[in-house]
Amino acid sequence: MQGSARRMGIMTDVHRRFLQLLMTHGVLEERDVKRLQKHCYEVHDRNATVEKLEDFINNINSVLESLYIEIKKGVTEDDGRPFYALVNLATTSVSKMATDFAENELDLFRKALELIIDSETGFASSTNILNLVDQLKGKKMRKKEAEQVLQKFVQNKWLIEKEGEFTLHGRAILEMEQYIRETYPDATKMCNICHRLLIQGQSCETCGIRMHLPCVAKYFQSNPEPHCPHCNDYWPHEIPEVFDPEKEREAGISKLNKKSLRYRQH
Repeated sequence: MQGSARRMGIMTDVHRRFLQLLMTHGVLEERDVKRLQKHCYEVHDRNATVEKLEDFINNINSVLESLYIEIKKGVTEDDGRPFYALVNLATTSVSKMATDFAENELDLFRKALELIIDSETGFASSTNILNLVDQLKGKKMRKKEAEQVLQKFVQNKWLIEKEGEFTLHGRAILEMEQYIRETYPDATKMCNICHRLLIQGQSCETCGIRMHLPCVAKYFQSNPEPHCPHCNDYWPHEIPEVFDPEKEREAGISKLNKKSLRYRQH
């Protein structure tokens, strides 16, 4: 079935509406993508059986292939949440952002990217980024303007900000992995488990291998005494929890029920 859908590439009104709404958002968590798919069926084809999400997206991708665009699935580096992003495959460099940002703004992103890639933690402080404003190409930019541009990168889901520090959004990693690996070959870090680009993660203090936090969580899930998968030395870091969509759904229902109870009590 999946293979035939991929070959046929038939887009119904349900697929078209889904694609239009995803283009508006750019990036959505998997649970929101499922809601979006359900909504599109309710609007255009209420009586149809909702297609399996993977097959549904494969069908859209088969049509987008000739346009060098693809809906890709990724996982957040900090907690392993699955998400989907509409990715431009035609260009892999920062130039793909040129339609939304000016030359000096793009150069600010490059500077931030270099600091993030070179850092041990996968984060760059706003202070360190803003200190490079005088080196930007194109029109001069004040630090106050640069702060606003950084927030624009956050709003457009290219960067994430946490307590005054910036790292790459999952969307940026999905779109720019090839560019980052080619541009910063000596500074690029890879995960020892999934062998994908790593920005945030944990590392072995003995042999230096690195692992994404979700990969750490899954690899050591049922291991009370974790050891490095490469050198077998003790893994000294705290093991994060594996993201569980069912647990999150139950927590959401519980929160909703508590709200409802408080409302009735008032």
